[in-house]
Amino acid sequence: MEQKTIAWVSYITLIGWIIALVSYNNSPDKSSLAHFHLKQSLGLMLTALAISFISVLLGFLGLFFNLVNLGVLVLWVIGLVAAVNGEEKPVPLVGDFYQKTLTFIK
Repeated sequence: MEQKTIAWVSYITLIGWIIALVSYNNSPDKSSLAHFHLKQSLGLMLTALAISFISVLLGFLGLFFNLVNLGVLVLWVIGLVAAVNGEEKPVPLVGDFYQKTLTFIK
């Protein structure tokens, strides 16, 4: 799979991320673009999962967290557009954090 394709497929659900990761690991030419977006998309998925979990725990206060999850959706679109355009542009607010902390993706 082409590295740019791996980058944008990583944003399409957890299954897409797993397919992109396997394709990346089996690829002889590991590009920084695919590596970068694998980290960004996983970070966004984990953030959305954590926010959803917190919103369920807080009940009616969860409405606030649902609005925050809407913000994560906007970040997801920004990341996906960057991947489709072949750019290594971190998503606002949290993208640099994902690049520093998700080091297990090699």
